[in-house]
Amino acid sequence: MCGESKCSSGGPRLIFACSGAADVGEIADRAARELTKNGLGKMFCLAGVGGRVAGIMKKTGEASDILAIDGCDLDCTKNCLEQAGFTRFKHMRITDLGMEKGHTHVTEENIVKVLAKGRETLA
Repeated sequence: MCGESKCSSGGPRLIFACSGAADVGEIADRAARELTKNGLGKMFCLAGVGGRVAGIMKKTGEASDILAIDGCDLDCTKNCLEQAGFTRFKHMRITDLGMEKGHTHVTEENIVKVLAKGRETLA
């Protein structure tokens, strides 16, 4: 379980992303989908964690590794996971990559920048 102890070794690698209304939320969401397409993990439902949906909570607890991608310093993804009891995860924030909330175009170039950081964070 990915709570106070380490994540279990046999479970899937899960990716949770901010999918908020801001440009950096869209970039986080699209990067998580690309990481999934590239076989680096499986994008999973953050709303299900927030809603404490039993099956989603169970699968999240069984994860071998978790990546949380936040768009901005509000850290909604990180906070949602922590409030649900998950404390062992890797975290990255889009605005830490020099992108500014409300002023960043959703471009392939910006998504690729996040993908590279995601790969690095998961390594």
